[in-house]
Amino acid sequence: MSSTRRDRLVGAGTQVATEVSINYGSALAGLLIPIVGSIVVVAARQVVTAVAVLPFYRPRRAELTWRRLWPALALGVVLAAMNLSFYEAVGRLGLGIAATIEFLGPFALALAGSRRLLDAGCAVAAAAGVLLLTATEGTVDPLGVALALTAAAAWAAYILLTRQVAMRLPGLEGLSVASVVSTVLTVPLALVVIDYSRVDARVLLLLLALGVLSSAVPYSLDTFILRRITPRLYAVITSFGPVVATVFGVIVLGERFTLIQLIGILVVCLAAGITIATQRDHPRSELEQTAESVP
Repeated sequence: MSSTRRDRLVGAGTQVATEVSINYGSALAGLLIPIVGSIVVVAARQVVTAVAVLPFYRPRRAELTWRRLWPALALGVVLAAMNLSFYEAVGRLGLGIAATIEFLGPFALALAGSRRLLDAGCAVAAAAGVLLLTATEGTVDPLGVALALTAAAAWAAYILLTRQVAMRLPGLEGLSVASVVSTVLTVPLALVVIDYSRVDARVLLLLLALGVLSSAVPYSLDTFILRRITPRLYAVITSFGPVVATVFGVIVLGERFTLIQLIGILVVCLAAGITIATQRDHPRSELEQTAESVP
């Protein structure tokens, strides 16, 4: 086996492990939300991110100008909104359904500007998949669906802003600024709403594990992965994140899905995977160009 092929296999395998890490962290969030609430869960994740990133990617004071930093500041606001709406949706819908609907955000970016009949067919298929997922048995919370769609829109904005940040700030410097903004927005709210009587060593350990699995591990591995696989392959693997989330929803949270709902999840993932995998090299989709920014 050639070294190039071996590197690709290692990169792809690591990306799969990253998807497992992110979605296992989201499953832990599903356990924590009924205990401490989604605001506390988001705040804990942002604190861990800031602690992991700031010591190594701290911007110089002389470079802290509005013109240079506004995309990172906006990214911090979007990051807080994305995580808060997603975890609120998880609390109402369950992890599998919330993760599938949220993925419509980057999928919409992959479709943006496309005139291919195949992409139009995939868009229709994805819409049908979401309909199968949310319109069965009348048990899906409408507010939860709205929150998941909000998270999807925020994820799309996150990807676009990350492109701006990557062009203006080196390395993970933009992420460090964004994590500070998101932490400042969420931690004061968390300190107000948290029920301290329900916080014990187990809860604190779960919050720490959530932050490590959902933020520290993926961010630290992204550079390693993208040196070995193409952004397109990265995005294709990411498109099957909802399936991984569904598995953890069943194993960790005890979620149950009807056959129709499972088909809906698979349809959305396959539609996204086909769209991304068949994109022409030039021009590349927004999702392909910024695959490394997927949280």
